[in-house]
Amino acid sequence: MASDGARKQFWKRSNSKVPGSIQHVYGAQHPPFDPLLHGTLLQSTPKLPSTPVKAKRGSTFQEFESNTSDAWDAGEDDDELLAMAAESLNTEVVMETAHRVLRNHSQRQGQRRQEVPAERPRPRPQSPSAPGADPRLVKSVSESHTSCTAESSSEAVPLQRSQSLPHSSTGALSGGATDHSALSCSALTEREASRLDKFQQLLAGPNTDLEELRKLSWSGIPKAVRPMTWKLLSGYLPANVDRRAATLQRKQKEYFAFIEQYYDSRNDEVHQDTYRQIHIDIPRMSPEALILQPKVTEIFERILFIWAIRHPASGYVQGMNDLVTPFFVVFICEHIEAEDIDNVDVSHVPEDVLRNIEADTYWCMSRLLDGIQDNYTFAQPGIQMKVKMLEELVSRIDEHVHRHLEEHEVRYLQFAFRWMNNLLMREVPLRCTVRLWDTYQSEPEGFSHFHLYVCAAFLLRWKKEILEERDFQELLLFLQNLPTATWGDEDVSLLLAEAYRLKFAFADAPNHYKK
Repeated sequence: MASDGARKQFWKRSNSKVPGSIQHVYGAQHPPFDPLLHGTLLQSTPKLPSTPVKAKRGSTFQEFESNTSDAWDAGEDDDELLAMAAESLNTEVVMETAHRVLRNHSQRQGQRRQEVPAERPRPRPQSPSAPGADPRLVKSVSESHTSCTAESSSEAVPLQRSQSLPHSSTGALSGGATDHSALSCSALTEREASRLDKFQQLLAGPNTDLEELRKLSWSGIPKAVRPMTWKLLSGYLPANVDRRAATLQRKQKEYFAFIEQYYDSRNDEVHQDTYRQIHIDIPRMSPEALILQPKVTEIFERILFIWAIRHPASGYVQGMNDLVTPFFVVFICEHIEAEDIDNVDVSHVPEDVLRNIEADTYWCMSRLLDGIQDNYTFAQPGIQMKVKMLEELVSRIDEHVHRHLEEHEVRYLQFAFRWMNNLLMREVPLRCTVRLWDTYQSEPEGFSHFHLYVCAAFLLRWKKEILEERDFQELLLFLQNLPTATWGDEDVSLLLAEAYRLKFAFADAPNHYKK
């Protein structure tokens, strides 16, 4: 009797919102609300008076509870079991989903308790809640119950709604430990779609607002619009849409006129050394899968040789060759489907497209080098000055790291020279360089001034590992071979955010550079 009284009391407290009534089935297509955040909604719902009909319905739920006791925790508070939805569902959809939940649950009840599959042998897994699952997503029911609900609801009549959870999120709940990453990927996809739409609207206007484009590009540029955005931000193309086609045609024609005029002189005695050094350096570049393609090698040789001939103040200097790659890869990915930019294959790209990409790469690289040319003139004074500024900046930001390097006689020039000469291209994967350059092209003097703060943030990113090294050789080897092979966009975004913080704190305070 006491047990029956407890049951009646339990159902009495929630008789207006019990599962199976014409209410929302949570975990199927709608995430349960957090009662801490939405408690006011729950409290504002009036409780319906008990009637004989409700009593009869309560008996049905008592029978349901006895058959599915593993799916419910009667000791939890009412708010933890049920939540209200922001919008109403179709009654037929709800009832159909509820029936499928009961049917599937009774069939799989015994299997789920012991079954913890290492891999998914079927398209619809039956595993119980995984250790890596996000508990916020399954407050009202067990994760296994939610999984079945998600499966059954996907087979029901399609919902005419856009407010429900993303499709990938529902499947992730039954996928075990990967549900959190799947939800993150889904959210990222939605965010990227929104950002892409903003870029496309901005680029489609008759006159692109370059200031607004820089603001959007700072946090990364979607792959689909990156080629055009880079050409605009580098100053290669005009903001006016009507002038772009004519500008492209004129600049491409001008570049190939340079080739006809200068490229044959590569075998002349005065230019032999320059061409030979370019020819030696290109195979040393990365990624090898791209660089070792004969067509790519020829394109890079022409670009670098023409630039060296037309800029005698600096000529060709080792390090310039790396700066060609990001532009070339970004522009060619507009014409091919390549998920991994390290393995771009140009063999199927038409010759006329390759010619246009070559010209575009040349002009964009020229624009970049115009802003940092003192890095490559005699004795490379620009790099010498930036390394010195980096040393003084780090001494102000983190004296502990600075003293540790000094005590072990590690000079900044020994590791930071390459950071400035190659713009960190030898320190991070190519995909990270492309993301890094999205922001560099959005910043005023990004490749010269902002790069200094990125290098400072990059060094301090390894503070723990640096302080653990107690030997000059090991310390220098670590700084010259930093473990960034697995880095992605998130790591670069964190690096850029820290660099921006340092710039905000130090850029307008020149005395911070002085001891």
